[in-house]
Amino acid sequence: MDTSKQRGFTLLEVMIVVVIVAGLLLIAVPLYQDQILKTRRTDAMAGLQDLASRQEKFLLDRSTYVWVADLSSIGWPTTSPEEWYDLSITPEAADCDLINCYELVATPASGSPQEDDEECTSFTLKSSGAKEATGTRSDECW
Repeated sequence: MDTSKQRGFTLLEVMIVVVIVAGLLLIAVPLYQDQILKTRRTDAMAGLQDLASRQEKFLLDRSTYVWVADLSSIGWPTTSPEEWYDLSITPEAADCDLINCYELVATPASGSPQEDDEECTSFTLKSSGAKEATGTRSDECW
């Protein structure tokens, strides 16, 4: 006769653990995905800062800012370093000519997961140093 006790988990114990893990995942996964979106926003900022440096260097060399529809035609990047955002240059305002002002814009690249980021949909850096963003929480983007 074998008197040793069987060891292990009952079905009820296993189900309780599964429910707890599922509950934790329901909380953790959306938070993780939000954090990934926030982290990728720094890619837009890095791309805009790089273009601003290039603009200032160009201004020192030629006494004007550069504006071209296609940045790649002058060897400048058209996307952010990690390619989550598309970059462009436009004149800052109708009352400010390109010699004195520019506006750099980063928008989510087509097909990028950043298109789902409703809190910060685009980033703008102006020659004056002003930083702006659009989205539901645009005041917290920069």
